[in-house]
Amino acid sequence: MVLLVIDTQKGITDSRLYCFEELRANIKALIAQARESGVEVVYVRHDDGPGTGFSVGDDEFQIFEEFAPREGERVFDKVVNSALHPSVGLSGYLVETGEKQLMVVGMQTDFCIDATIKSGFDLGFEMIVPEHTNSTFDNQYMKQDTAYHYFNDFVWPGRYARCVPMEEAINLLQTAKKF
Repeated sequence: MVLLVIDTQKGITDSRLYCFEELRANIKALIAQARESGVEVVYVRHDDGPGTGFSVGDDEFQIFEEFAPREGERVFDKVVNSALHPSVGLSGYLVETGEKQLMVVGMQTDFCIDATIKSGFDLGFEMIVPEHTNSTFDNQYMKQDTAYHYFNDFVWPGRYARCVPMEEAINLLQTAKKF
């Protein structure tokens, strides 16, 4: 198993997100448990391109301090929504390692998390989504809570991912194959 931490960057990881405090506590708990259990933690950052304020070299591009990778933990950068798009290099890395289970957390539910979960499913990975470990903002079509529940309670379960309570996610990390 790999804990995949997607787009938890300074520019978007804050109280504007749906259930931010719960999200923050849950992601921190999963990162800590993964490290304690010897499960690899892999980070992905989204790059909107030079001049956007959300690109390589920009402070807001960096990973949120409370989730920051340790030395030696892999970080992949992407310019597309799916962290598993061939251009990112992550899917190739996972194939090389033989890993088939991905626990996915991060931002944004209705963009990069959804795209990654569906891509991962199509690539044959078992996608695991712990409760309240992904979030998003309001958009012109959906409020943030509606978007969260639409994907986590309706779209993904039984189709693309196994959506699990936090207790089960912690247990999965505790019993996972070691990195």
